[in-house]
Parts: sequence; C-alpha cells; structure tokens
Amino acid sequence: MRLVLTLALYTAFALGANTAFAENPNYAQITPLLNGDMKKLNFHSDPKDVSNLSFVDENGQEFAFADYTGKYVLVNFWATWCAPCRKEMPGLSELQTQLQSDTFEVVTLATGRNSPAAIADFFDKIKVSNLPKFQDPKQRIAREMAILGLPMTIILSPDGQEIARLRGDADWASQDAIAVLSALTAE
Repeated sequence: MRLVLTLALYTAFALGANTAFAENPNYAQITPLLNGDMKKLNFHSDPKDVSNLSFVDENGQEFAFADYTGKYVLVNFWATWCAPCRKEMPGLSELQTQLQSDTFEVVTLATGRNSPAAIADFFDKIKVSNLPKFQDPKQRIAREMAILGLPMTIILSPDGQEIARLRGDADWASQDAIAVLSALTAE
C-alpha cells in the first residue's frame, strides 16, 4: 500500500512539474525540442538561486555567476580525472563557437583538486582553446549547488538563476542541443 501511495504521489508531482514547465510561456517552445541527449535536460518550474561564492581563473582572478547577469549561461561542472567530462568538453567548445554572443556563454568550472597545470594540459590534449579555465578548488560552489556527480551542467537565466540542469554528459554540439539553446536565447 505504501508503494502504491508513493508511486501515486511521485506521478502527481512529476505531472505537475511537467505541466508547470509546459505552461510556462518562456519554455513552451522548447518542450518539443527536447530530443536525444536533451531529454536529460530538466527545466525547473521555478528558477532556483545559485551560489554567490567566487571561483577563480588560472591566474587567480576571482569571478562569480553574477558577472554573467544579462545572458544565458551554460555552466559545466567537471574535473580533469572525469572520463565523461573529457568526452563532452569538445562539444562544449563547439557550442561556444556556434552560440557565444551578448545573450549566451559557456562557462566551464573545474571542481575539486584540479591544478591549473592539469587543466591547461587537459585543454591542450583535447584541443580546446575557447573555454574558460575556471576552478572551484574546494568544491564550495559545487556543494552549495548540490552538484552530486560529474559532469553536471546547469543553465542560468539572464537574471542569474538556475532554470535547468542536466546530469551526466551530453553532446552539446548536437543539432538537438543547438536547437534547444537557440530557442531559449531567442526569446
């Protein structure tokens, strides 16, 4: 009986969340585009606050998500030791090449123990030169934002709030990803 009740509640919650997402006028045009790896992209019915902690680049300069207010930002949490991260990083680079503008940017944030030298070597080996080499060395941002596995990608709205999340790797250079993100930034 408890299992039946749990399943009923879960189903009601899931349908309610999907309905809220589908009825949100900002995302209605995106729902039919969630194909391929983008099926794993979960838009939130309500935006979520993000960490206001700073992260650093390879020179130690501090940045924060608030620095990107005014544009959609795809934030990818990754690590140099993460095999799926290595697989998806070239697609993130291609996405940055195709969509970077005044309204969209890709931000890569190495979380945990990733030395600047290891990050530079990682990017050199996979021939990526157009993505930032940001670090969250003590995983403070990752912990605060419930990043429980890598890679994890979140999408921030121009207001600086998390509006979507994708667990695991994805082909960010795919036509499906380009279609979703182009529709999102076109509004």
